[in-house]
Amino acid sequence: MTIVYERSKGLTEAKTHYCPGCTHGIIHKLVAESLVELGLLEKAIGVAPVGCSVLAYNYFNCDMHEAAHGRAPAVATGIKRVLPDNFVFTYQGDGDLASIGTAEVVQAAHRGEHISTIFVNNAIYGMTGGQMAPTTLIGQKTTTSPGGRTVEHSGRPIRISEMLATIDGARFVERVTVDTPGNIRKAKRAIMNCFKCQLEGRGFGIVEVLSTCPTNWGVHPTEALTWLRDNMIPYYPLGNFRNDQGQEEE
Repeated sequence: MTIVYERSKGLTEAKTHYCPGCTHGIIHKLVAESLVELGLLEKAIGVAPVGCSVLAYNYFNCDMHEAAHGRAPAVATGIKRVLPDNFVFTYQGDGDLASIGTAEVVQAAHRGEHISTIFVNNAIYGMTGGQMAPTTLIGQKTTTSPGGRTVEHSGRPIRISEMLATIDGARFVERVTVDTPGNIRKAKRAIMNCFKCQLEGRGFGIVEVLSTCPTNWGVHPTEALTWLRDNMIPYYPLGNFRNDQGQEEE
């Protein structure tokens, strides 16, 4: 029998712990495929923080390092500076990167660290019980905002990609989603381009991926995709925000 599709060599055979309808699995697959296609698997080192992807080391078939909550960019910086010939990436959620780890990712971008970040934004704290995150939308109900997030109480949701795109050391910044086959292909292309940014020595790169959380959103998985399209994409528009081709200035 001819094999037409098989698991990426960048993934292990571990069974997923993610909830039904969660798109972390799709994003994992895209990252793994990119590592394989760019010939990076043998020299890749991933950094997983705290959050739903805390067990990412079980899934990626490369060296992995666990970081404290929010500290993945700092850990990745240390690894890359000690092992400059290795390819180093972080895989972080919005509660991790956009809250407790905001300083780490901003400073890594300011320094132009030669690392790559996959930022999964599902607008809520997934692993710890569905609390409001910095990315939670106005009016969105969570366990800590049962009446819906308000501007008066919590300010507006943070747009990480737009903010990082203003930093000179951030050489590649793009926001994608994985709600349709077409958008999945675009997300794969963005991840590949982000990884190439590091390979070419241009500086820091990040891909923000809008994702679903049916469990904590309290909706059916198919309804979660519709909710993402109707609510998240209007506030977090898709597209490339920065792709500098030249070398970073001295």
